Amino acid sequence: MKTYTALLRGINVGGHHKIKMADLKDLFLTLRFRSVITYIQSGNVVFRDASEDMDALTLKIRTGIKKRFGFDIPVLLITNDTLRRILIDNPFAKRIENGEVEVKKMYFMLLYESPDKVATAKLSAISFTPEEFSITKDVIYLFAANGYGKTKLHTNFFEKKLKCQATTRNFKTMNKLLEINSLLK
Repeated sequence: MKTYTALLRGINVGGHHKIKMADLKDLFLTLRFRSVITYIQSGNVVFRDASEDMDALTLKIRTGIKKRFGFDIPVLLITNDTLRRILIDNPFAKRIENGEVEVKKMYFMLLYESPDKVATAKLSAISFTPEEFSITKDVIYLFAANGYGKTKLHTNFFEKKLKCQATTRNFKTMNKLLEINSLLK
């Protein structure tokens, strides 16, 4: 059995695509996933399954949500190792430890596909001070100095500029998901 985290994009945001976490957990159990744990209302589900075919698992979840709840939403599936690597590779980690970067202003935009290289280079060359970001092949690390609610560097901004889809989680959520993942090993 392998542990996965499913990150659902755009549920329970602004009154759209509402799914109660108890109903989402029930769906995952109906789909025969094991050890299902949901975390907060933004669509985070940690579960176990014997399959290692992440594309098939993603399709199974996406199809299940569409059948049960009536809407199609993007699902990003990541492994425990990927989640751990994303947190370890955080280019702001030392500055967080030193108190230079506030944890509550640290965000992770997880990418569904690699961003356009030319667009990444162009965007990375522009300063958005005091906001800071670092773009990798599977995540954008964002320090939203003025807070995520006020930043212009939100998910839709990066999706449009980099021509790829993303879902965003804050520092606390990412660390909690890693903790939950570790419990299911």
